[in-house]
This record gives sequence, structure tokens and C-alpha cells, in this order.
Amino acid sequence: MAPDHHRVTIIGSGPAGHTAAIYLARAQMQPIMFEGMMANGFAPGGQLTTTTDVENYPGFPTGILGSELMDSMREQSIRCGTVIETETIAKVDTSSRPFKLWREGSENEEVPADTTDAIIFATGASAKRMNLPGESKYWQNGISACAVCDGAAPLFRNKPLVVVGGGDSAAEEAIYLTKYASKVHVLVRRDVLRASKVMASRLLNHPKVQVHFKTSPIECIGNGDVLTEVLFRNTETGEKGSIEASGLFYAIGHTPATSLVKGQVDLDEQGYIKTVPGSSLTNVEGFFAAGDVQDKRYRQAITSAGSGCMAALDAERYLSELEC
Repeated sequence: MAPDHHRVTIIGSGPAGHTAAIYLARAQMQPIMFEGMMANGFAPGGQLTTTTDVENYPGFPTGILGSELMDSMREQSIRCGTVIETETIAKVDTSSRPFKLWREGSENEEVPADTTDAIIFATGASAKRMNLPGESKYWQNGISACAVCDGAAPLFRNKPLVVVGGGDSAAEEAIYLTKYASKVHVLVRRDVLRASKVMASRLLNHPKVQVHFKTSPIECIGNGDVLTEVLFRNTETGEKGSIEASGLFYAIGHTPATSLVKGQVDLDEQGYIKTVPGSSLTNVEGFFAAGDVQDKRYRQAITSAGSGCMAALDAERYLSELEC
């Protein structure tokens, strides 16, 4: 049986994917979206589906639940004309035109289930977790991986907070949190910071920051509703201790969901898709990347949505030129 052919296929269903879908559908580009499982097993909608209150997305003065925001985006995508398939793409071949796609369960078949003239890849990235005891219970109830997203929440205001990590991202997150916290404890596994000299100096000299070297968290303690304490261990002596904390922020990196296209599209040393600066273009003509799968710096819902718009406009231009 011949594969189904599409003009443009969106793989991924977070803010980037749905924004691209809305723009393409309004432009009569007949997009199809495969919204199956995303980065590290996130349900359709991506990381926002696990987020409670989103207060920094424009247009919602009183905030909105992350899951509600994604439900609204999905509804708008459908209303504009996007065809959404609740399936996972398990295999992609970008070596020839049109591109070939295999849905989950058919990846071992010779003939693909679908072909497409263009792909917008928006599978996202996931924050690395430590899988500590108590982590799953208090995730988004005191534990987060995004200080910019969550740091201003009432739960964290004027309270002691903990940041885990020793690189530039950890230093930036910790300094950002000093705007709201009574004190910020930074747990660094090694005996030195990996952050740049400038960032390390800012962190070490900040009056509201205390850096704990050779220290790793070992357990998250709470009152049943929210986090109240972080247990830690000295990595050299093994001595244990605890820090009273209303928040624990991981700054130990993210994992982009790019395994599907590894070896086919250029990735950087951390696995993110390389795009031409100021665009969504990759080294593969007709293959566009949007959202956290190509953004290791900002990682916000609004920047993902913006890059989804860029990808849609780039894809629309490409498809129009293809048809000429």
C-alpha cells in the first residue's frame, strides 16, 4: 500500500509545534501533526503538561495551568485546520525527497507509512533529573528545573532555596533566584565551580548565596504537600546534613529529543539541532527545527512559540518555492 503523502509534517506538540501548526493551517499549507510521546516520555504538549501555574505567558493576567495552556493551543490548531494524529513517529529518513516517516510499530517495514515534502521538528528537550527519594512526590510542588519559569511563585518568595549544579546555568539560576529568596544554597558536587570566572565570582560574592562544595543532594523531604527540606551528603567525607528549603532547582542540564534524527541532521556537541542563526533552517533542505530541541539557552514557552512561528514561515516559503 502506498504511503500517505503530506505537504508539511510537524513532529512534536509543544508550544513550538502548535504555533507552527496554527500559522501553516491559516496559510492553507495543510499541516499534519504527530503529537505522540515527546522528550523522555512526556505526553503530547511536552513539559508544560507537567507544570502547574504559568504566569509569564502573555495574555493570561491571572496565570494559567500548563495543561490548560496546551489544551487551548491544541484546540486552536484543530480549529485552524491542522490534522492531528495521536501517534509517535518512530523512524525518519531525510536522505531523499520526499522525506519518509514510519509510525510506531511500523519502523521495521520497508515501505514507510507516510511521506512529506517538509518537516518541522519540535520534539523538545527534558531537564535532567536526579531521581532522588521524594523527587516525584514534590516535583512542581517545590522542585523545578526552571528558575525563570517558577522562581517568582509565592511558594518561593522570601524562603530559603537550593540550586544543584556548578556550571554557568546553575550560577545564572541561583543569582536569578536571589530576587525572590531569603537565601540561595548552591550544591556543587566537585570542589570547584565549572562556571566561567565572571559567573563564579558573581555567585561566590553574592550576599544571599552560600555555595556548598563537595555536596550532593540525597533526598527531598516535605510535609506531604510541598517541599520543606533537602538532605545532602558530603562527597568526600560522606557526612550527611540537611537544609531547610521551600524550593529545589535542578541546573544540571537538559536532554534534547534528537535521537530520531541523529546522523541525518547536524547536531551540536550537546545533541541540539544546529540551525542557521535567526532562522529554523538546518543543514537539510526542507527540514526545520523549532523550540527546545534547538534552543539550549532560553527554553521558555514563549520563545518556543516564537521559533514555531519562524519555522512555519520558513517552511511556507520553502514549499511555495518548491511548487514554482
